[in-house]
Amino acid sequence: MSTVLDFESQVIDIEKKILALRDASKVGDLDVASEITKMQTKVDKMLSQIYQKLTPWQKVQVARHPNRPKFTDYINEIFSNFVELSGDRFFAEDQAIIGGFAELDGIKCVVIGEEKGWDTDSRLKHNFGMPKPEGYRKAYRLMDIANRFSLPVFSFVDTSGAFPGMESEERGVAEAIAKCMEKSFQIEVPYISSIIGEGGSGGAIAIATADYILMLEHSIYSVISPEGCASILWKDDTKANLAAETQKLTASDLLSLGIIDSIVKEPVGGAHRNKKEAIQNLKKEIMTYLKKSESISAQDRKEIRRKKFMNMGSQFLLIH
Repeated sequence: MSTVLDFESQVIDIEKKILALRDASKVGDLDVASEITKMQTKVDKMLSQIYQKLTPWQKVQVARHPNRPKFTDYINEIFSNFVELSGDRFFAEDQAIIGGFAELDGIKCVVIGEEKGWDTDSRLKHNFGMPKPEGYRKAYRLMDIANRFSLPVFSFVDTSGAFPGMESEERGVAEAIAKCMEKSFQIEVPYISSIIGEGGSGGAIAIATADYILMLEHSIYSVISPEGCASILWKDDTKANLAAETQKLTASDLLSLGIIDSIVKEPVGGAHRNKKEAIQNLKKEIMTYLKKSESISAQDRKEIRRKKFMNMGSQFLLIH
């Protein structure tokens, strides 16, 4: 699936010309290598200029890009020997959250993440990355297992929010999120969370109450979606771009407010243009912060984690 972002239209036109030249060179004796190189250099320069000046709303669009790497891409690229564990032992299996045992460069661990899917069938299977209560209870169970076997936990956040349907409320989604967060503060093992796309509301924070929160450069993280915010404040969801400006949902905003710990650089033009590079950049940062967390005692780790979240917002108060 190809999605053209409105602020990339000029770049897309040149990229189409590059593809046409490559196709022409395959069927004839045309030597277009130098022309393609010139055009690609121009594309890279334009993308660099565009992505250095993205507005918050444009970052929202990049974070939602359908070609952006999904959680399963990170599992396949970063981890080995992944063994999925299913079910919450209360009600059912929820494929919006995937998790299980894995290895990260030989380090045995537990990995948990929200999966949006990449085509119509998989999006339906994974409920568009919107977990129901059983998804969070599964995450709770996985954290508990990790703690019992002294395995570090790595979580990957990519959701517009928890599923808001009636059945979700009937089965106690708020309580499931709260219990998941409670378990996060109880475990003694290293816990690192990465925001790889959208980080929406309690649906995100349920698996992001970690020692360290890493965030891809063009991801977003907020208490509510821009559309939801606009519909509440202005009774008009078409003002989502205005809401995004005021929400402080970009990585740079959140780093300055002390909400996240690190911004992970994305390839020129966003993670959707070079998935492998984006994933490897995040892996390097995860390994750096794993070493930091491992150097702290279990009790100190728990206390630091608790204080980290208790102090959130203090930076905002100081600024204002």
